[in-house]
Amino acid sequence: MARHRIFTAVLILFLLSGCSLLPKEKDETIGWSAQKFYSEASFAMSDGDYETAIKYFEGLESRYPFGRYAMQAQLDVAYAYYKDGNHESAIAAADRFIRLHPRDPHVDYAYYLKGIVNFNRNLSFITRFIPTDTSQRDPGSTIDSFNDFAELVRRFPESQYAEDARKRMFYLRNNLASHEVHVARYYMKRGAYLAAANRCVTVVEKYQRTPSVKEALEIMISAYDKLGLEELSADAQRVLALNLQSGALDVAETSYEEKKSLGKAVWDYLELDKN
Repeated sequence: MARHRIFTAVLILFLLSGCSLLPKEKDETIGWSAQKFYSEASFAMSDGDYETAIKYFEGLESRYPFGRYAMQAQLDVAYAYYKDGNHESAIAAADRFIRLHPRDPHVDYAYYLKGIVNFNRNLSFITRFIPTDTSQRDPGSTIDSFNDFAELVRRFPESQYAEDARKRMFYLRNNLASHEVHVARYYMKRGAYLAAANRCVTVVEKYQRTPSVKEALEIMISAYDKLGLEELSADAQRVLALNLQSGALDVAETSYEEKKSLGKAVWDYLELDKN
């Protein structure tokens, strides 16, 4: 029995030592220069291999934490995370660059990228090809995106990204107003007339000159009528009439499409959204 125990112990020790003798995965980046890291990461990005690009960008910063390549990698890895669908990591990387390099000439891009990530983060693969009303979704990312672009425009009004940021802010503002109207409609159906009216007041006061103001005033009038608040209803009717007369409510609907997708073109051609 003792000899059996000794044999078992020796066998275990042999197995444990044998594990350490197994060939380890070779680190292909040993001896790479900062420039080599950056070049390989850039090649991976151009091939759409974002996971590899992230590995090389982070490896570059870890091995060569100082210098222009490391600084550029900190910014590029944020974009790589975004393209890889990792939105939280993309925003965290952009925030880190802003914190570490607040005076860098490219810090405006970090603010812009944060806005872009939040602008697109609720879009699934399906919604990129099938048109949906994004104003009906949770407005959290929309608000974050608006604030990101607003910060960019405030800090860097002459930035090359400022003009696009302003256009996106205009679209997002309309979206936020439309969301409030959607919620107001829901409250009206539920008989929560005061809540519906309050949502509409928000649109009129906070989102002036958006296409949703006209409908918000109409819902407000109906809600006040249901509540028996004749004076408030009359005030809302008067505001609506004055704005219609002056043309203040003739605001065109806006959309923001960088490029019309094939799926959207097919959708429009087949008129799938019509009864």
